[in-house]
Amino acid sequence: MLTVKEVTKVFNHTVAVDKLSFEVLPGSVFGLLGPNGAGKTTTLRMIMNIIKPDSGEIIFEGITNDTQAFIRVGYLPEERGLYQKMKLHETIVYLATLKGLEPRIASQKAYDYLKMFDLTEYAHRKIEELSKGNQQKVQFIIAIIHDPVLLVLDEPFSGLDPVNQLLLKQIINDLQQKGTTIIFSTHQMEQVEKLCERICLINCGKRILYGELKKIKKEYGVQHLQIEFIGDKQALGDLNLPDFQICDGRITGVLHDTQKINDLLNTVMSRVTVSSFQVLEPSLEQIFIDQVQKGGE
Repeated sequence: MLTVKEVTKVFNHTVAVDKLSFEVLPGSVFGLLGPNGAGKTTTLRMIMNIIKPDSGEIIFEGITNDTQAFIRVGYLPEERGLYQKMKLHETIVYLATLKGLEPRIASQKAYDYLKMFDLTEYAHRKIEELSKGNQQKVQFIIAIIHDPVLLVLDEPFSGLDPVNQLLLKQIINDLQQKGTTIIFSTHQMEQVEKLCERICLINCGKRILYGELKKIKKEYGVQHLQIEFIGDKQALGDLNLPDFQICDGRITGVLHDTQKINDLLNTVMSRVTVSSFQVLEPSLEQIFIDQVQKGGE
């Protein structure tokens, strides 16, 4: 369990994080979301004990601000911080030993991960010779090589092609199955929808949405109805559909009252032939945009 409780951080009179609270449940994948400058990275750095909150507390496994506990945490920062002149394999081994692995075990695990990420040929080349995407893969390896109980990922898919994004998602799912707790921050809302069970959306350092993703989508999202039909759209011309559009054999619009779906379908079917019908689930991206523009709760 990780608890962030009433945490505030101020830089030069600018409030970066403002009385922020949330809990990350053991073994879950938790999304920390927000627009640029919302305070996400500052929050992650406070969780990692890199910087201290001005007030409030962060409790990990019942312990507050214990440096020793963070040996069991893996961290992939948004900014790449690798030693550019060091060779790839020795970099991974060195950082793994700082997390408590014996050099021999660290070396073997490093080679295993390099093979998994198709980086074996670069094992003894300098970090600076790698592409941005390959450096991102290296940072991910460093974050997970010691089998952390808590994994903090800040924009983990940055610079990765779709194949490697899929590989990262598979590894994240495997880690969760093994009991790893994962905090995941990204601007890619489609990845959040695939990976996260619970989220916290912040803006200007304040929490504006928090809870189970399914419940948030149900409460804050707007469902869209799409009906495809065969027939003359003029037959539908006198229908009172203020939030719907009729074009090219398709009716699309916002569904405000789910109780009236059957009434609408029956009316449409009495005039044209319905070939397909679906209710489109609200996207997290649209909820994100709407809530940030509104300023939250």
